Amino acid sequence: MTPRLITPADAVESLRRKVHQKWADAVCADLGVGGSVTFSVPLRPGVSTGSTIARIGHAAWHEWHMSWREFADRYPMGVLIVRKPVSVQGVTDDYPATLVADLNAAVALVSETEPLALDVTRARELASSLQSTGALLSPATLRAVHQLEDDDAEVLLNAVTWLRRHPNAGAWTARQLPVPGMHTKWLDTHGALLRDVAGRDVRDEVRSRPAVLHLTYVDPDHATSGRRRHDAWTTGDTHDIAYRPRIVLVVENRDSRLWFPPVPDTIVVEGGGKAAAALLANVPWIRAADHIVYWGDIDADGYAILDRFRAALAEPAPDNAPPKPVTSILMDATDLHHYAEHGVNHDKAGRPIKPSSAILPHLTEAEATAYATVATASPTPFRRIEQETIPLTHAATRLLDVPASSHP
Repeated sequence: MTPRLITPADAVESLRRKVHQKWADAVCADLGVGGSVTFSVPLRPGVSTGSTIARIGHAAWHEWHMSWREFADRYPMGVLIVRKPVSVQGVTDDYPATLVADLNAAVALVSETEPLALDVTRARELASSLQSTGALLSPATLRAVHQLEDDDAEVLLNAVTWLRRHPNAGAWTARQLPVPGMHTKWLDTHGALLRDVAGRDVRDEVRSRPAVLHLTYVDPDHATSGRRRHDAWTTGDTHDIAYRPRIVLVVENRDSRLWFPPVPDTIVVEGGGKAAAALLANVPWIRAADHIVYWGDIDADGYAILDRFRAALAEPAPDNAPPKPVTSILMDATDLHHYAEHGVNHDKAGRPIKPSSAILPHLTEAEATAYATVATASPTPFRRIEQETIPLTHAATRLLDVPASSHP
């Protein structure tokens, strides 16, 4: 250990780091969860003999000692300076060795120089409330709950209480749970935290929505039959589709589905983003098609959806249907450059589109090159080419080439 003399300012900063690391442990310990926590900082590590002090220099030692003597006149109640003897030039005396404080005193001390983003009183109230509702109190859950706004923290506590009274939530969907104060999309954001504090994942218990697909029949023979062009298919319903497609094209934009040009033996399905990938992958007639094709925006989200959709179809279906490959159209590096004039850098609200560091292992080399171009953290000409800006006739032409370029 290299001998060092820690100044009051450095000790306070070290204490700040320790409080940041262990405040939740200290609060939990006060409620009997985990061992007791004391915050301490060594003030002269490796300095315990006169010879070491001589190597450091008696002037530096004296200056250090005086700084701690001045500090002792102003530190808050609850902070203790532990002193231990050391012999300096033949005289033995007690000198500062360790700064020790409980949580309240440590917070008070470090807040004198810079306020902490920590409300100890609120943290204790939250911890007590979690424990009283039967939640699983731990430093990790307390930290997460402390980061919530007051309204969301109240909903979380209400949800834990509600779950204790309802051992099975299967009578409701995720958006129907009658928890006081819980809005319909609350679980989308806070479901994982509720799982951690409640000890059960209500998202696995609630009634699942059946998959509802909006689709368009683009087979020209079907169009001449006078039957409906646009349809919806619901998992588990008795309704069936008009014909079994050889090609299924999944698009993300409704306009692209509604007005897609005629292509033989094809159905165009409106996707639902990343969350819908697994649902689409488990639709029997989609998986039974000879060719499953995806076309989305040329942007980070579009490639993430493609990656997830391809990963979902790479696994066998629940009915043991085998894995199926997914081809993309108008989403490779060549397409990126061909349609570059339609590239944009801002979303529909005028906000800059952010880069993405997500690793997408299921992209082809050409797709990955395009993804890296639009998602890079470095400057790039544009970050998005929206699907709607590409002529549908181009997509239809490309789709016609799929059977020749892929294998069922």
